[in-house]
Amino acid sequence: MRKKFKEATGNTLAPLRPHLKWLVVGFAIVISFGSILYTNSLVEQIRDREQRQIEIYASSLEFLANESENVNFFLILDEIVAANHSIPVILTDENEEPEDFRNLEKAERYTPGDDRMNFLRSEIQLMKEAHPPIEVTLKDDQDNIYGHKYIFYKNSFLLNQLRYYPYIQLSVIGLFGVVIFMVLNYIKRVEQDRVWVGLAKETAHQLGTPLSSLMAWSEYFKDLYPDQKEALLEFDKDVDRLKVITDRFSSIGSEPQLSLVNVADAIDEIVIYLQKRLSTKINMTVSTFPNREIDGRINPSLFAWVIENLCKNAADAMEGKGSIHISILRANEGRVAVDVQDTGKGIAKAKVKNVFRPGFTTKKRGWGLGLTLAKRIIEQYHQGKIFVKHSEINKGTTFRIYLNG
Repeated sequence: MRKKFKEATGNTLAPLRPHLKWLVVGFAIVISFGSILYTNSLVEQIRDREQRQIEIYASSLEFLANESENVNFFLILDEIVAANHSIPVILTDENEEPEDFRNLEKAERYTPGDDRMNFLRSEIQLMKEAHPPIEVTLKDDQDNIYGHKYIFYKNSFLLNQLRYYPYIQLSVIGLFGVVIFMVLNYIKRVEQDRVWVGLAKETAHQLGTPLSSLMAWSEYFKDLYPDQKEALLEFDKDVDRLKVITDRFSSIGSEPQLSLVNVADAIDEIVIYLQKRLSTKINMTVSTFPNREIDGRINPSLFAWVIENLCKNAADAMEGKGSIHISILRANEGRVAVDVQDTGKGIAKAKVKNVFRPGFTTKKRGWGLGLTLAKRIIEQYHQGKIFVKHSEINKGTTFRIYLNG
């Protein structure tokens, strides 16, 4: 006894383990944000240490300047920051005019003069935005203030690198994750393709033997009941139909031959066949715009499979009573649009995105593979597009197919 697929939004022929997948994603996110937080903590610690170094220099400078009139300011600077040659520092007078600097490689490239001074002035403005300047108060022997100096500084190159490192790291991890995701999806699609092809070939093989027997029985009945020509003619049509279905399954996995065909004529043949096999309470109509001369590149057998599938699903949704209207339109860029509209139960908005997934079905019987095959035939074999154009509960559904002209 065969089992049907359960109705679900995530059923596939090769199901993944979503909980494990999301657990790995969550773990990666935690590690990434943990790395960012830890690095930011290090950045804050280094920034505080650099600020303390400059403050120590300023305090020492102020103390020694007030103790001796012949103090060498930058001799002190060299001693204070000797252990760290990466903190950019500019010493200015009370008018914020540069007097000297350290750890500014770009300034070294300028020869002493106006160009270097202009560069240092622009750096001072940038340093102001990064950190407030440290003021050094100069006093004489009588403890009277006779001047000020300012120390401007900014974050070291190492500190800036550390600040952006976690984001670069996160980007690399993200890019690596995207590549892995694409590779896994590709592997999954390849595995699904193998399943589809294997299933189709095996189905065609299994149909071959009883089909041969039916063909032999047809010839036997023609000799035995020569007066039943009409019934035997319908019998032959169904046998021929089984041959077409067998050929369809055999063609899965092979490169289909597309030809320029009048789409209206092809659909008319399909409708004639279906009208005799669907409920007499279902009214099927076809319309074309702007005229019937609308050609599309199709494989007639596989395209008929798609239309039949959509119409049979529509008949099931209408429970054998209603109307199916097929519109054929000339679309933009030389394409052909085919709409299959029914007056059935409709599809809930939450389920529309899942109708083409393998195993999805709303019927009590069925494997949920018809629309999946239809999508494969249209998009992979015909390089077209199929989607739910519109659906409303208790009003009906419209599927749209785009074909190349």
